[in-house]
Amino acid sequence: MDANSKYSNSLIRHLSTLKLVSRLLGHELHSQGGAKSITLSRDEVLEMQTSIDIFIEEAGRGSRGAGPGVSGVATTADVELVPARN
Repeated sequence: MDANSKYSNSLIRHLSTLKLVSRLLGHELHSQGGAKSITLSRDEVLEMQTSIDIFIEEAGRGSRGAGPGVSGVATTADVELVPARN
């Protein structure tokens, strides 16, 4: 596998966590209709925060070559994820 392919795969993997946050937000916007403001539960906000923290951890690991366990960053083991509402 060449360097460009490895970089592309890594980038796609990192962006998948941001896609998750985008989908969670899109779901809430859709489910709460045309209201000017929306309400998010504590669990929903925690899920989004965890996804962003995972992205930050993975991106930091890729740019600095750091190993697992970057301090101060939440992981999925730190929180209980809740299922998506349909």
